[in-house]
Amino acid sequence: MFIQTESTPNPATLKFLPGKEVLLEGTADFRDADSAAIASPLAGRLFEIPGVTGVFFGYDFITVTKDGPDWQHLKPAILGAIMEHFMSGAPVMAKAGPAAETSQTGEFYDKADEELVITIKELLDTRVRPAVAQDGGDITFRGFENGTVFLHMKGACAGCPSSTATLKHGIQNLLRHFVPEVQQVEQVS
Repeated sequence: MFIQTESTPNPATLKFLPGKEVLLEGTADFRDADSAAIASPLAGRLFEIPGVTGVFFGYDFITVTKDGPDWQHLKPAILGAIMEHFMSGAPVMAKAGPAAETSQTGEFYDKADEELVITIKELLDTRVRPAVAQDGGDITFRGFENGTVFLHMKGACAGCPSSTATLKHGIQNLLRHFVPEVQQVEQVS
């Protein structure tokens, strides 16, 4: 098994491409060892490596966030854990079906703005999310209120030094261009 790695705009996060599907649909974002161990055997295994502080699964990639040790020290252990997991045949997630992140819970917007929200979501899904996934992350719609779009950034994008620039200059300008009612974009957790 050959696992490729790619750097991301976030220096604390590295993207791992195992050459296999990781999640068939949706994404999964883990920020602590306890929830990771319950939901995913692979995420639990990765959190056992000292210095790992975050694990994110996309369709065909895994991003790992670290705190402390250099990548040159962590990377062999992470590669080994990913390889062992896939070679064992164990599932990525403990339960079959879509990951918890695929649900649309927590969204808020006025029903009168539903057509705008549909357009915003379509733009996010077709133009923004593929680009963000290339960097090892994901972005999801959370709400729209008084001209402000609220988005949640995950994976490599969460805590990335350039995430504010991505939101304000890239995504905000794109949405304003196609949906004039959008005045600004804000990040929510």
